[in-house]
Amino acid sequence: MTACRQKKEKATYEEFVEKFKSKKTTDDCYTPPEIYEIVKRYAIERYGLYGRKIVRPFWPGGDYESYDYQDGCIVIDNPPFSIISKICRDYTERGIDFFLFAPHLTNFSIRNGNHIICGNSITYENGAKIATSFMTSFGDCRAETAPKLYGELKEASRAGKNTILPHYQYPNELLTVNDLEKLCKAEIDYGVHEAEYVRILDAQKNIKKSIYGGGLLISHKMADIKRAKLNTEKLKQSPYVFMLSEREQRIVDRLSEKENMLEELAYTD
Repeated sequence: MTACRQKKEKATYEEFVEKFKSKKTTDDCYTPPEIYEIVKRYAIERYGLYGRKIVRPFWPGGDYESYDYQDGCIVIDNPPFSIISKICRDYTERGIDFFLFAPHLTNFSIRNGNHIICGNSITYENGAKIATSFMTSFGDCRAETAPKLYGELKEASRAGKNTILPHYQYPNELLTVNDLEKLCKAEIDYGVHEAEYVRILDAQKNIKKSIYGGGLLISHKMADIKRAKLNTEKLKQSPYVFMLSEREQRIVDRLSEKENMLEELAYTD
């Protein structure tokens, strides 16, 4: 048997074995200590959590629901991403404050809590490289960038390869995780207070497309600010250009009216 043939058969066998290996996820791994400390320090400084007890109820095989949460404690931890929507819902219902590692691209699909978008590719201790953002019970922005946190995590992490997705051209009034990631990497602070989650635009239904991870409909004002801050980026040519339907436009108008009312109240106060 030639050396070339032996090498080919070995490669084929390794590919066969690889199919039966379990996939690496955050559900069965630990967070690198230096990464965790950066996140913990950011949360404490950003929200003024000095003196409050920090707890970490998540570990492989652990039961976060039965954990003894003391009054006033804060959960700053990396939970299993496969059940993070349930975790955020449970904590919100129980009044437990949290700042949690969360999946990046599907971040907006988590309904309870505020979205902190960074998009850092973090290599966890089991070797899994996962694009990571965060969910929190703190703050008054429904979704926002965190340039400082992104920069510190970037320095501490080895860069990972971004997931390549089909390129869609969305209306300006739709805010996506990718929009916030671009703003964050450009060290731009941006946050929205009034928004409505959507999984799919009306214009996408006939062609069976959807917003990967969902998106947020935002007011005209916040859409204009987003566009101005991203105006240096050249738009790619896309076969998929989606517009808002009349129903979705009414949602945006309602968000804009509510935002204007809140601004007027704040000004009179």
